[in-house]
Amino acid sequence: MEYYTVEQAAAVLGLHVKTVRLYVRDGRLPAVRVGRRYRIAKDDLAAFAGLPLGEPVAPRRAEVSSIVQIDGLPRAEMDRVSTMVLASLAGRPHGLRVEFVYDEERAHLKVIVLGGLEESAQVLRIIDALVGG
Repeated sequence: MEYYTVEQAAAVLGLHVKTVRLYVRDGRLPAVRVGRRYRIAKDDLAAFAGLPLGEPVAPRRAEVSSIVQIDGLPRAEMDRVSTMVLASLAGRPHGLRVEFVYDEERAHLKVIVLGGLEESAQVLRIIDALVGG
């Protein structure tokens, strides 16, 4: 039988970890205590979530696709922005992709951001700080 940690169950249910712990302690979500931690059976989690037992329970994932367009950006500024954004990505999860497209004639930069919600939001905040007023 497959078991989930409270953290994994929270990700599957889209709830905060504290909420799942409360459900376990209240007896609304059956769980087994292993040492100081709870383990939740896959079938119990599926029944609690109202999912069919035959289907695998997968954690929710949300992604962002965004294009940031910056006009009137000279080449030197574009180099600075792209370098700073890429440097900020060092050591980040591999699920995040950032690409730059620059039109030198129009001094026009497009930044394409693909990835998770929080990681993408951080990249957008960095861009805003670099080019914002």
